[in-house]
Amino acid sequence: MPYANPDAMISTEALAARLGAPDLVVLDATFHLPTAKRDARAEFAREHIPGAQYFDIDAIADPGTELPHMLPSPEDFARAAGALGVDDDVDVVVYDVHGISSAPRAWWMLRIFGHRRTRVLDGGLPKWKREGRPVTSLVAPAPLRRFVARFDRAGVRGKAEVKANIGSRKEQVLDARSTGRFRGVDPEPRPGLRGGRIPGSCSLPYNLLIDPKTQTILPADALRARFIEAGIDLTRPVVTSCGSGVTACVLALGLHLLGHDRVAVYDGSWAEWGLPGDTPVETG
Repeated sequence: MPYANPDAMISTEALAARLGAPDLVVLDATFHLPTAKRDARAEFAREHIPGAQYFDIDAIADPGTELPHMLPSPEDFARAAGALGVDDDVDVVVYDVHGISSAPRAWWMLRIFGHRRTRVLDGGLPKWKREGRPVTSLVAPAPLRRFVARFDRAGVRGKAEVKANIGSRKEQVLDARSTGRFRGVDPEPRPGLRGGRIPGSCSLPYNLLIDPKTQTILPADALRARFIEAGIDLTRPVVTSCGSGVTACVLALGLHLLGHDRVAVYDGSWAEWGLPGDTPVETG
């Protein structure tokens, strides 16, 4: 079974063949959880794919909220993307050091703001290095380009919409966090959050979409099986969620590969929903 939308991914072989092309922008979108105590930007400075720029998920974000890396305004995103050399005339490849973890967040952000020529590097930096492909510590300046943001509001959900959906059940909510966090038996990596899940939501830890040996996305038939096993009806709309809107985008990517075009990401995710307040929580 082939992917319905295979252009969302690019192989290491295909990227290597195009590396250095003037109409190609490569972005390292690595993000680490706070508990990892790792500095993604410093790691990028030590080692990255030649020609890559660093896409900082925490910096390309809304500065007016304490919630982590919420979507910025279209104007702010346009400035950040243009400074990284992105416009409508270039192809973009995003990757991360985990394989496939945070790169889909950058893929999703670029799509939400209108860039449709973005692909995720299948297997990420681990596969690239395993194959003996080049890395460097040199950072070339990005050409300044003008990116025009066209915000796709339909691809994003806020807390009020997710809360209203508990009653209507018009959309299926799918959680990318670990099973323990979903059930409320494992602690959250961010302090001050309750444990548990959005009532009525389904669980599909994002890593189950990834081959653990190669760090590549699963074939289409296996992807489809994962979503169905999680209780998702692939004919109905889906809202993906996670800890802070990052790995929710891995689920969104998987659904996109299968041709599911009614997918939105709950941007605040558990970093917002899990705060003390009026949001209902299920456990167990």
